[in-house]
Amino acid sequence: MKFSTRTDSIEQLEAEVLVVGVYRDRLTAAAASVDKACDGIIQRLVETEEFQPDIASLKTLFFPAGIGSRVVILMGLGDSIQCQPGDAFTAAATAARTISESARESVAFAADDQWSSACIEAAAAGSLVGFQGPGLYHTEQKRKEPAELIWLTSNSAAADNGLILGQSLNLTRKLVDEPPHAMYPESFATVAEEVAKDTGMSCEVWDEIKLEAERCGALLAVARGSSRPPRLVIVKHQGGSDDSEWLALVGKGVTFDSGGLSLKPSDSMKAMKCDMAGAATVLGAMQAIAKLKLPINVMGLVGLVENMPGADAYKLGDVLTARNGTTIEVHNTDAEGRLVLADVLDVAVNNNAARIIDLATLTGACVVALGLDVAGLMTNDQAWCDQVETAAATAGERVWQLPMFPEYGKQILGSVADIKNVGEGRWGGAITAAKLLERFVSDRPWVHIDIAGPAFLEKPKSWAEAGASGALVRTLVEVARQQG
Repeated sequence: MKFSTRTDSIEQLEAEVLVVGVYRDRLTAAAASVDKACDGIIQRLVETEEFQPDIASLKTLFFPAGIGSRVVILMGLGDSIQCQPGDAFTAAATAARTISESARESVAFAADDQWSSACIEAAAAGSLVGFQGPGLYHTEQKRKEPAELIWLTSNSAAADNGLILGQSLNLTRKLVDEPPHAMYPESFATVAEEVAKDTGMSCEVWDEIKLEAERCGALLAVARGSSRPPRLVIVKHQGGSDDSEWLALVGKGVTFDSGGLSLKPSDSMKAMKCDMAGAATVLGAMQAIAKLKLPINVMGLVGLVENMPGADAYKLGDVLTARNGTTIEVHNTDAEGRLVLADVLDVAVNNNAARIIDLATLTGACVVALGLDVAGLMTNDQAWCDQVETAAATAGERVWQLPMFPEYGKQILGSVADIKNVGEGRWGGAITAAKLLERFVSDRPWVHIDIAGPAFLEKPKSWAEAGASGALVRTLVEVARQQG
């Protein structure tokens, strides 16, 4: 799909489909031009409530008189004073998803050229996301990208940044939507190498021999039941000076989670290709950070395994020795993500990360607490968590902080080993998992983000089909941008 920005007037534009933004309280300049050319039709639709311009609501006009486009789509933007980047993203993605039902030669978006750069970037990213669905293996594609996507804006830099962000979101979504026979530790590592080469990042891949030499006993134990060997990938973007601090983004990459010997029921296993969404989110964010050339040093680290009940699978009652020397008693092999992250977090510490964020589809308990649309934040440093929360709000993504009281840490104390990999019963499971991870970040400011709810959509939304969402990629990029 060709992407371009232009400053053509509505009257000069030649595009098969034109999308114009409409507020509840006023028309944008583009909408006003269409309204004038079409004898006041938009204003009449709004006044008679035939079109209510709520965020992401749509109204289609076919063959409007006085306009060169065959189709004009009115895109609701809510109240002009309240429209934020998250709203802009949702509105543009919704419009693109509707348009993608038919093949189109050219589609032009004219939202609101008075928007901030953040809103234009978010909307441009959303327009790319809306055109891509999860049907990677459909014999006939349900979603159809136009041959050309045009953004009518004088702020071409913001729209171009949105293109980068949208491409990175779609990378994350594609990685998660790939079936487990295609996306496994080695193939994910290969994609990471390709992304690094394409963006000028360095890339280091640890195979099972290197992992053994590095004493990654917790990660290796989870991988033992699978015929697919594990990998640990480190990609680095050095946008800052040699003496600048490093931000580490760490992702859980369980490319398929059967539960191991603590086997999941079939219904619970169906979507477990998505258990590597943390790793995919990190790689997508790293691609965007590198392509945006953000002036900051960022490393992305992902631990990649399959959790399978093979003959050599790790067992309940096993005691594992993690890379930092902590011993862990296994009480549930389906609590494997925290074991993978334990070793990867220690690698981040040893790579001199000054601040750390990890992401994982870690616990169903977080979904019980916060639902499917909100990610949980847990931290050992309130100031760092506040920065991450601010970045999420700026990006328009939903997060909520959960407490990390010392009492939760007592629940994972072991009788045979230093700790055990689950707490006491099912209560507070998202937090007891985070208390385990906290033991592997040394004294570094750290935020754990449990994305089990928003990473994979069980049902379609207006802006995306069921499948991978790309949640928190925008937040990570915003964190890096604010640190630069």
